Amino acid sequence: MRDIILSKLNEMEKENNIKILYAVESGSRGWGFASKDSDYDARFIYIRPIDWYLSIDEKKDYLEYPIDELLDINGWDLKKALQLYKKSNPPLLEWLSSPIVYMENYSLAQKMRDLLPDFFSAVPTIYHYLHIARNKYQEIMSTDQVKIKRYFYILRPLLACMWIEKNNTMPPMEFVKLMTDQVLDGALINEIEKLLNKKTSGLEIDIEPKSPLLIEFLRSKISYYENHLKSVKKTNVSDYSILNTLFQETLKEVW
Repeated sequence: MRDIILSKLNEMEKENNIKILYAVESGSRGWGFASKDSDYDARFIYIRPIDWYLSIDEKKDYLEYPIDELLDINGWDLKKALQLYKKSNPPLLEWLSSPIVYMENYSLAQKMRDLLPDFFSAVPTIYHYLHIARNKYQEIMSTDQVKIKRYFYILRPLLACMWIEKNNTMPPMEFVKLMTDQVLDGALINEIEKLLNKKTSGLEIDIEPKSPLLIEFLRSKISYYENHLKSVKKTNVSDYSILNTLFQETLKEVW
């Protein structure tokens, strides 16, 4: 599949007259809990020739490859990516730590990693993860049985919130790293590991009865972070000029 994805990315470069600066796997395969039939979610940052940016016209700043049951590929223009980076956009920041890298032909991604301590903002990132967890939690509470993958769609963002509170840094993409960073109850760890083994060895549609232990953990953490956000303040970066410099340097490096 890696060769197929690389072939599609190369096609997109030629068809759209772009250069892909960085391409990674996102979604469950990047998170480390893919099922046997999980699809592939490739994400990338690209750059166009210099003249494309010398216009006042509004232009499309993203690209998508037609989605099928197995493969989902889309990417953002560099300018869009840096605008989102400035806002500490969690999905973009996750890409920078993906364990599965398809392309990294230029210096951009490493420079973004190096600048991350200056641009990471804990409060909006916790808001992002809490919003995901709360919505997914409400979905499973309306059923008697739960798709195993839905547990992890709640667990992962909550563990990310816990990571941020503890370390004040962007959480890693991989679920196992998030989990091992925390001191959790032994029974809870066993329950999560049991479900993780079932998830990675089974199918996307596999279901389980509700786990009272896990449900209570999810409920308590959602409640905790709802209250936590009331007592913390967002910090602002005062100087974004370095991102303009990074944009200009990348144009020169590529073209």
